Amino acid sequence: MALDYRKCAQEIADNIGGGSNVISAAHCATRLRLVIADNSKVNKQALENVDGVKGMFESNGQLQLIIGTGTVNKVYDEFLSVTGASAATKDDVKAAAASKMPWWKKILKTPGDVFVPILPAIVASGLMMGLVEAIPKFWPAFGQTDWFSFLDLVANTAFALLPVLVAISAARVFGGNIFLGAVIGLMMVHPALINAWTVGGLDTIPTWHLWFFNVQQVGYQGHVIPVILAVLLMSTVEKWLHKHVPEMIDLFVTPLVTVLVTSFVTFTIIGPIFSILENYVLEGAKWLASFSIGAVVMGAIYPWTVVMGLHHMYNVIEAGMIAQTGLNTWMPIASAANFAQFGACLAVALKVKNQKTKSVAFPSSLSASLGITEPAIFGINFRFMKPFLCGMAGGAVGALFGALFGLGAPVYGVTGIPAIPAVNNVPLYLVELAISAGVAFALVWVLWKEEQPQAAAAPAAPAIEVPTVSVIRCAAGQVLQPVKGNVIARDQIPDDTFASGVLGDGVGIQPSDDKVVAPFDGTISSVAESQHAVGIESNGMEMLIHVGVDTVNMHGDGFTCLVKEGDQVKLGQPLIIFDRAKIKAAGYSDTVAVLLTNSDDLEGVDCGAK
Repeated sequence: MALDYRKCAQEIADNIGGGSNVISAAHCATRLRLVIADNSKVNKQALENVDGVKGMFESNGQLQLIIGTGTVNKVYDEFLSVTGASAATKDDVKAAAASKMPWWKKILKTPGDVFVPILPAIVASGLMMGLVEAIPKFWPAFGQTDWFSFLDLVANTAFALLPVLVAISAARVFGGNIFLGAVIGLMMVHPALINAWTVGGLDTIPTWHLWFFNVQQVGYQGHVIPVILAVLLMSTVEKWLHKHVPEMIDLFVTPLVTVLVTSFVTFTIIGPIFSILENYVLEGAKWLASFSIGAVVMGAIYPWTVVMGLHHMYNVIEAGMIAQTGLNTWMPIASAANFAQFGACLAVALKVKNQKTKSVAFPSSLSASLGITEPAIFGINFRFMKPFLCGMAGGAVGALFGALFGLGAPVYGVTGIPAIPAVNNVPLYLVELAISAGVAFALVWVLWKEEQPQAAAAPAAPAIEVPTVSVIRCAAGQVLQPVKGNVIARDQIPDDTFASGVLGDGVGIQPSDDKVVAPFDGTISSVAESQHAVGIESNGMEMLIHVGVDTVNMHGDGFTCLVKEGDQVKLGQPLIIFDRAKIKAAGYSDTVAVLLTNSDDLEGVDCGAK
């Protein structure tokens, strides 16, 4: 049976607190993405039971409902119609969600925003590096061939020039020119500088004497934090200059000054200071990864950082580990945590009887085994919580095993099964994965029980108060009062156009309520772009209901239209919600004009409350 898109949208709206509780709404290929004003109004249990919703999770301030390819766009259109929400892009939703984050979370989120776009390049290079390094172990002669040299070059490029990728991505995040960002990144690994990976073998290091700064001529290969901060400075300087430099010289003055200022501050202050701080962070991370208790703790809490959207910050640590030692010992911790969530989700998939849950759990567990755990965590494990906690236990045990046996890899950005070719000890790594998933699977199988769904009460339909007062009558029928308040004669409406009757005969209403309802059964013929007015037709009557005088100038602020052109509506059905206080604060009258626009064509037109 085909999904009723409007019913699905209406039930979603009913269970999130209505359209007034939606800050922003967009959709991607499979999910409806919402930013909610008051999360306490969201009925999560009822949302999960809505026909058409295959799963639900919250991430980075967004409520995301999994609906499916080819369906989500249709539900989204109906959702906009039902709630009156404005269409938005995914970037709009992300921006709205980010604006609700506390400052500390915005700071921690930045590395993730920088790294996520470049992960495909890093993952591809990481997988290739793993394969290129693995082949000579089984075929030693291959390591002496030109093919090995060529493939090694291809595989290492992303890591050798990582600051350039980071700089370009950071420029996008901070709103700077990406090509100027690329220049800053290239400058930090310029061939004229000594490669940071080889500087340890030199007795003396050439130095620049710039005023009172002594700057070592060493590159920033493998560094991340100094690059991000340098591009943040670059973007800030560039935007300031664009605002203050005259347009006729902006084209060459702004880039020139931006690069000069950024490069000088980077090499004299940002680079030296934050390279030292970054090294301290890396030493702490290496200690945690090698220290058994530290590995246990990180293996357990790693999934929580996924829930909070902070896990991409680990890329900074992993990149630094590879730059310093050539071995990423953080990866086995992440792999243990991720593969444990796979085991927990798989146990749910095999044990659960609910077919909707099962249909989500199986593909989600497969995704988790490949290192993408969000579907398993948000769709199943975190939703039921106990599987999530069992996954934490499995991750802790697996991470302890990895730390005890010194597992690691010369790459990052991959975990789980895809990391197998790259790891330094494949048999022990497979044992770690088996332990992580096995512990989590066994705990879920023993401790978790599927709750029998209680018959959920259908969401209460919005109360419809059918109006009873007639305000316009004619041979074609009657128009009932569409908004509560004091009915006044048409010529008393404080607008010459309405009062003169040029738009048709009717009445005005000084509202005491904030809701306009349908005055009869009919069809919506028009909706104002600013949502303050609707047209409705029935049996030859053509009505205009216009909220306020000159309120078109408010551009929709304070108005939520609940219908769209072509909708069939019933007497008493809500059409527009409006904010009387906002209208008055803007300096306009809130009088509602109710006009029969084709009154000249109808017989026996009589206006006034009866």
